[in-house]
Amino acid sequence: MKKLNKNYWPLLSVSIAIAALVGCNKKYEGDDNSLETIRNANNRVTYSKTKLDSIQAINVITSQKVQDLLDLSTLYTSGNKDTEIDSVIYTQMQAHFMTKDSNNLKPLLREMDSLKVRFAKVNNLTTTKSVVKQDTLDFANFDVEYYDKKKAYITTVNRKAQYMLKASPVKFQKEFKFYFSNFYKKENDSIKTTKAAN
Repeated sequence: MKKLNKNYWPLLSVSIAIAALVGCNKKYEGDDNSLETIRNANNRVTYSKTKLDSIQAINVITSQKVQDLLDLSTLYTSGNKDTEIDSVIYTQMQAHFMTKDSNNLKPLLREMDSLKVRFAKVNNLTTTKSVVKQDTLDFANFDVEYYDKKKAYITTVNRKAQYMLKASPVKFQKEFKFYFSNFYKKENDSIKTTKAAN
């Protein structure tokens, strides 16, 4: 047994070193964020009831909305935050929320600023429902890979967002608009936000 342990530790050390090296060499392979991102991430799209029928469809839509908000946030935090284009980006970010409150974005922007994030990529998104009193709350759990301005990997974080699909009546059909109730906040904070938004 002692002999096995002596051989085991060097192998484990080498495995950890290789994993760390692979992680350090990981590069961002997505599209570069540009003004095109701002144009496309405006949250004006509505979804018909038929498009929201499956969990898979909701996951795809939610994943796209999370990625849109991350892309806008990386553009915003990489700028001066005081130019005209920065205020346009900030307005686009706020359009993804039910209420236009600057506190909605603080946890996300604070994290991106502290890590000096320039690119972000959402992975492994799943949606869940929670019943609180008589309200059904929708949550998205996901991993976010952060990259710096040289597209070098920084870290992966697991995050949670609460979202809602609000009815947006269109002539003769029921359509829904997607909004976040919160993004990166604690769950008990999100319940308060939902109640305030109704």
